[in-house]
Amino acid sequence: MANDTLDTDQDFQHLADPYRRELLAHCYRMLGSIHDAEDLVQETYLRAWRSYGNFEGRSSLRTWLYRIATNVCLTAIDQRGHRPMPSGLGAPSDEPEKPVVASPEVPWLEPAPDAVLGADPSDPATIVAARESTRLAFVAALQHLPAKQRVVLILRDVLKWRAAEVAELLDTSTAAVNSALQRARAQLEQAAPARDELVEPTDPAQRDLLERYAKAFEEADIAGLVEIFKKDAVWEMPPFPEWFVGVEAIVRLITAQCAPTPGDLRMVPAAANGQPAFGLYKRDEDGVHRPFQIQVLAITGEGVAQVSAFFDTELFATFGLPPSL
Repeated sequence: MANDTLDTDQDFQHLADPYRRELLAHCYRMLGSIHDAEDLVQETYLRAWRSYGNFEGRSSLRTWLYRIATNVCLTAIDQRGHRPMPSGLGAPSDEPEKPVVASPEVPWLEPAPDAVLGADPSDPATIVAARESTRLAFVAALQHLPAKQRVVLILRDVLKWRAAEVAELLDTSTAAVNSALQRARAQLEQAAPARDELVEPTDPAQRDLLERYAKAFEEADIAGLVEIFKKDAVWEMPPFPEWFVGVEAIVRLITAQCAPTPGDLRMVPAAANGQPAFGLYKRDEDGVHRPFQIQVLAITGEGVAQVSAFFDTELFATFGLPPSL
């Protein structure tokens, strides 16, 4: 009996482990939190392991795992609500010099490292699809959809499930799935990033722009930043609800709130949500540079269009960034 149980455990682990990364991406799209997604993938595998003896193979193991993960996520959404970005909560601020006040009670959206969510590197098509479906603006837009619409849109448009498969998972009709998909697409149309505007990470011009961007911060070169940002660029920074539009407001914010001098800031390149990112370190009084914020950038052919600066320094470990420089 013990050997049979061991064989079953090993069989489950061998068959289920290859789906762990894509299930993590699925839970992240649903929840907008990489930490919650990791917890719920663990919960998914625990539930699947406990039930594996009753798995009869009427669907594929992958479909069965997605069904469990989706139901776990729906329960979590009912309990925790959605995770917004500041730009999804109200109008931009027009007072960059005014002190900002954090709102830690809000469960803010979190970025996710490409190294965790990345697709199969041997398949360029899946890389592009994974990048588009995990962009920060897309995940943020998903959070505004009702939970069931969110499921339908992710399963149909991102994972390319058939309507009948989604209907079976949600225990509803195909007509209801198609109706929910139409409503979700309509609501997402305004908020999702425009695919034809964003510069892909493989664009050779992007490397130069990112080097100039990092150098401008490290040298406290405000004039250099003005040249890099689009005129209508957006800057937001959870857990602060204030956000800003326009290069003038952004540089005023950086000058007033951060007041950098050359050498105060250091930038370490990273990658998040299929976008370029930086770990920004700020020099303390002892001369050591310590984690300050994770910046995720959206870049177009005209320059930096948006910066999402996350002040949750626990994310540095998630991104594999050093605790100090």
